[in-house]
Amino acid sequence: MWRKKEVKKEVEEEVKVEVNVLKELCGGDAKLYDFLTIHLVVNPSSGISEEDLDILIGEGEKSGNFTQAMDKAIFVGAQNPEERERCIKILQVIASKIIQTTGQEKEKAEKEGLTDRASYLERKIENQKFMSDRAGDIINVASKFYNERLVELGEDERRKARELGKRQAEMAEQRIGEKEKADREARKKEEKKMGREAKREAEQQDKQEELASVERRSAREAERVKTEQEEQHITEKERIEREERKKERGGN
Repeated sequence: MWRKKEVKKEVEEEVKVEVNVLKELCGGDAKLYDFLTIHLVVNPSSGISEEDLDILIGEGEKSGNFTQAMDKAIFVGAQNPEERERCIKILQVIASKIIQTTGQEKEKAEKEGLTDRASYLERKIENQKFMSDRAGDIINVASKFYNERLVELGEDERRKARELGKRQAEMAEQRIGEKEKADREARKKEEKKMGREAKREAEQQDKQEELASVERRSAREAERVKTEQEEQHITEKERIEREERKKERGGN
């Protein structure tokens, strides 16, 4: 139960951070912010379709749902400057198609007296008009947003790899400690069967082994401390770079 709460808290914090970044980028442009909260994703690697953009457009024409194609066009245009103008045109073409079909649905809903349905379709049309008119602004903000997200995702992946390495090192240390304990106990049992002279030599070897074991533990402890210091340095460096990027966003 505790772990589930912890995971939920981490997700909430991540979403909160992303919302703040997007708000910074949109400034006071509420319409742009509202649109992008729907069409930008926190994790592009899992939230954006891997299908080619042309395929997604074709699928949208068949199903009438262009959401994946729109999200992909925004991402591609945001991450590839040479594709920017092409993706702006794609968004405008998609908007035109949706406006046309939605307008027909709206007329039908109005004739049938479905006022709530007609109002919803009118909002959908206005949303597509906004996308068509502001496609360039949408891609510009998306570019800055995704640049930040990809940096943060890279940091997260490296952090998880370091945490995994730390856990593996702790498990290895535990196994070494257990093995050394078992070896000492085994030697003590053997020493009880030995004669006086052999026992004396064995005890001297035990002392030498214990000294060597202490040295090895000290070396591992020093390595652990070094790793923790490096982690602190990386964390602080990432924090400073994050603050610098935030200042740059504020200046745009």
